[in-house]
Amino acid sequence: MHAHATGSFSITMQPAAAPQRAGRSSLGRVLLEKVYAGDLVATATGQMLNAVTDTRGAAGYVAMEAVTGTLQGREGSFVAQHAGTMADGQQALSIVIVPHSGTGQLTGIRGTLAIRIVDGQHFYDIDYSLPEP
Repeated sequence: MHAHATGSFSITMQPAAAPQRAGRSSLGRVLLEKVYAGDLVATATGQMLNAVTDTRGAAGYVAMEAVTGTLQGREGSFVAQHAGTMADGQQALSIVIVPHSGTGQLTGIRGTLAIRIVDGQHFYDIDYSLPEP
């Protein structure tokens, strides 16, 4: 089964420790909390590691996010793995569902997520597949 899900989310980020300087960059660790609405009704917690350079618009991050809730009527959980960079104001972002991380009715889920930010509001798109029952 291949499917597409979309909606919005809110995010709260809290530094887990004071950033550390490394050359021209500041390295940080941030705790994440998200609330998803739309086709995915869920909460998520996670951690992000980031590097913000002294050059405006240049940064990178990785994160792991544990999502628990209901995706288009199916209850369960999965883990999303993020990897992103920003260079000269251009963003490159890859978010994948960690294989074999699904539980409950989301067991066997595979897929990708995309994030859009419009006027300060966060939106998501999930393209995923689940094994046939």
